[in-house]
Amino acid sequence: MPPSTTPTGVSAILSASSSSSSSSTPTRSALSLFALPSRVAIITGAHRGIGLEIALAYAEAGAIVYCLDLPEKPDGDWVKVRDYVAALPPLSMASLTGQNADDGKGKEIKGRLEYAHCDVTNQQAMFNLAARIAEKEGRIDICFANAGILSGAEVLDYPGEDFKKIIDVNINGALFTAQAAGREMAKRNIAGSIIFTASMSGSITNYGMHWTAYNTSKAAVIQMARSLACELGPKRIRVNSISPGYIYTEMTKSFLQNKPDLEKSWCAQNPLGRLGNPDELRGVALFLASDASTFCTGSE
Repeated sequence: MPPSTTPTGVSAILSASSSSSSSSTPTRSALSLFALPSRVAIITGAHRGIGLEIALAYAEAGAIVYCLDLPEKPDGDWVKVRDYVAALPPLSMASLTGQNADDGKGKEIKGRLEYAHCDVTNQQAMFNLAARIAEKEGRIDICFANAGILSGAEVLDYPGEDFKKIIDVNINGALFTAQAAGREMAKRNIAGSIIFTASMSGSITNYGMHWTAYNTSKAAVIQMARSLACELGPKRIRVNSISPGYIYTEMTKSFLQNKPDLEKSWCAQNPLGRLGNPDELRGVALFLASDASTFCTGSE
């Protein structure tokens, strides 16, 4: 069956060339495909680290972004990022869509950051929060299930309660987040995008690290994304996962403190010979959330 999307690229140019209308727009620019004009996103674990970095990228692209996390109120660093976004000049809808202002796309839009307390392990609370956001904003287009925790112990002595806690946050929390957003997308017939933060630890073993619970949870997230992609595809909801390598977040920095040999080992395991930075995930996160990836689902 041929695609039903609006022509873009070569097909749009050829269609426009045969049109008698002198005002017809040839095509959206490739760059405009990455824009998120007035789209509504929810991101868990977005009080800091990777989640906040992605939230900033989405807001810079024009989205209304709800940063969800455990603290009741955001700290000073989050507020500084919010204020930075608020001070950004408005974006031209025409420049974002690649269309002319006289095509009705001349209005200006502005991304923004909002904050809300959440506990991803509470399914009903996540459902209620997503419903409130969708009711207020009129929609939810993007869900980034990013919240996760890590702790380690030698496997033969791994405390059962510690194992369950990681499973509860990293697996159940990811599912409840996707469910909450997916329900609102489906209710409004929105062709949305759900993205999971998985990990390379879901596909490989971090040799020398006692991370059995974490690795197990991230392997589950990868398979969860594939399964949801198949189930939600008929509803026009795409689902993908991202598996970062070793990223130098504040948490990583704290973990590696006084472990220079471990940091060198991690760097040596990467072809680039270094750790990644949180901002280096902005591009792939924006790709998966935007119209640049409308035929990408079930990917890891």
